[in-house]
Amino acid sequence: MDKTEVTALLRDVADGRVTPEDAALRLKMQPIQEIGEYAKVDLHRGIRQGVPEVIYGAGKTKEQILGIAQAMRASGQETVLVTRISQEAADYVGAALPLNYNAQSRTGVIGPLPKPTGKGRVVVATGGTSDIPVAEEAAVTAEVLGNEVLRLYDVGVSGIHRLLSHMDAIMSARVIVAVAGMEGALPSVIGGLADCPVIAVPTSVGYGASLGGIAALLSMLNSCASGVSVVNIDNGFGAGYMASMINHLD
Repeated sequence: MDKTEVTALLRDVADGRVTPEDAALRLKMQPIQEIGEYAKVDLHRGIRQGVPEVIYGAGKTKEQILGIAQAMRASGQETVLVTRISQEAADYVGAALPLNYNAQSRTGVIGPLPKPTGKGRVVVATGGTSDIPVAEEAAVTAEVLGNEVLRLYDVGVSGIHRLLSHMDAIMSARVIVAVAGMEGALPSVIGGLADCPVIAVPTSVGYGASLGGIAALLSMLNSCASGVSVVNIDNGFGAGYMASMINHLD
């Protein structure tokens, strides 16, 4: 149950369609479900934060991922996002649940994508093709959270005309996720063109002195463009989540 469903339930109580006792029972349902000794599933996160729990697949066995996902679905969560999930685990979970696997981003979406409820469009841009896996994690996350997403891939500063040819998309976006490795210049350039928040995502793409994304991270933290915020290296999920929060603000 998320905030929208709680609001709808309270309206039903006010209109007399649901008794206060029935509503209280539904709200009191166990907020945490323990699964064996490996997980405590937070079933009330959607009520508290507006977005249900997401499964981080790395480090979990395929059996654990399935068990957590089944508990979330049984609680009424129609769509479940799994990040950093391997092909093997996706195949295993997909045999029991309707999972759509994105091999590039290593994300699995169980259930249908929701209709977009965001106020505008989220643009996800990359400096190069090598940054696409992280960008796809951001894009899929934003889509699962109810956003229209436009992908602009391989528009880095080494051929800046590629970016400038999409000025209409940049200027009409409500929030932009800019993903780049190497020297991480793309978010600063976009930040100087756009009138919306820009979320910078440094990637670990680059040669030796890029230091696994630290050079891009420091460049983005030192951006001279106003309105640029930065998430952790390769953290497409965090960027997509934040973009969704911004896009759902009134």
